Amino acid sequence: MRPQAARRQDPDRDPGLQPERTRLAWRRTTLSGTVVAVLAVKAVLHGGASTAGVVACALCCVLWLGLLRVTHLRIRTLAATPSPVAFAPRHAAAAVLCTVAMAVCGAALVL
Repeated sequence: MRPQAARRQDPDRDPGLQPERTRLAWRRTTLSGTVVAVLAVKAVLHGGASTAGVVACALCCVLWLGLLRVTHLRIRTLAATPSPVAFAPRHAAAAVLCTVAMAVCGAALVL
């Protein structure tokens, strides 16, 4: 009987707050990715444009665009429905891949 009780909506809970917080978190993630991409461009321009640096910077910018696309899709989904659907595993994997790869590119630029 416990799973059925867990499925019932709590009348005191406002379901609209969680999607709003999630949208704000995705916006912060996008902002963080933007800062990483801008810092990558700055590192290449001020550190001397080596071939490896330009490639890492370009890859970082492409990954930022991928992250931007995934976050835009999720924010749009959260805003479109009052009860949003679960995040697709392939989109979650793409977001993680873009984030981790951007960190690797940033580390390659610094080292």
